[in-house]
This record gives sequence, structure tokens and C-alpha cells, in this order.
Amino acid sequence: MKEITYKHAEGFAAGELKHGPLALVTERTPVFALLTAGSRLEKTLGNVREVQARGAPVIAVTDVPDRVRHSADHVLEVPSTHPHLTPILANIQLQLASYWIANRLERSIDKPRNLAKSVTVE
Repeated sequence: MKEITYKHAEGFAAGELKHGPLALVTERTPVFALLTAGSRLEKTLGNVREVQARGAPVIAVTDVPDRVRHSADHVLEVPSTHPHLTPILANIQLQLASYWIANRLERSIDKPRNLAKSVTVE
């Protein structure tokens, strides 16, 4: 997200939300929530409710859209697959979101500024 949109973005584990990031959430803070089937789904939905209480728009990336649709402003679906593959498919959705956001902001998607693709200096 940062590389091609030039917008600040950070990823946090759901369990870390209340250890600082929640204090920064406002109605102008879009939150991408990865909500996948499994034992932590309900806890992560609790975090979604926390950020929504602060007015943040929530974009859910999920393989269980029927269970999370009521908790999100937008839903990006990933197909059901083996649980070990779901994070890869969710990541593709996040990469596509970054692409389309950068495109909408008219950023240079193929040649981000000041980004070295390899380390050339020690």
C-alpha cells in the first residue's frame, strides 16, 4: 500500500489492536480486516466492532462473507480453499486493493518513486 499509493498504512495482528493502534483510529481511517474461517473469527469481529465504534470504515477480506457482511462496510471475498492457502488469496485481494487505490490517486504504479528493487549499495 505504502509503496504505490504513498499513503501511510500499517499491518497489525488482531490481538495487538488494543495495544496502541486503536488510539489512532478515526472516521478517516479505513481498516482492512482479514476475517477468515477459524477459531479467531469471533475475536477479530470484536475488533471490527471496536473500530466501527470510532467511525472507521471497514473493508473485510474474507472467505466467509455471509458471516461478516453485517459487520463490514465493504467485503472483498476470497474463495473457499484449504485453510493454509486462504492467507495467500487474502493477500492477493489486498494487493489488488492497493493497485486500484494507487490508480485512482493517479500514482505511478509501475515505477514507484524512491523505491529500489534491489540493494546496490552496502
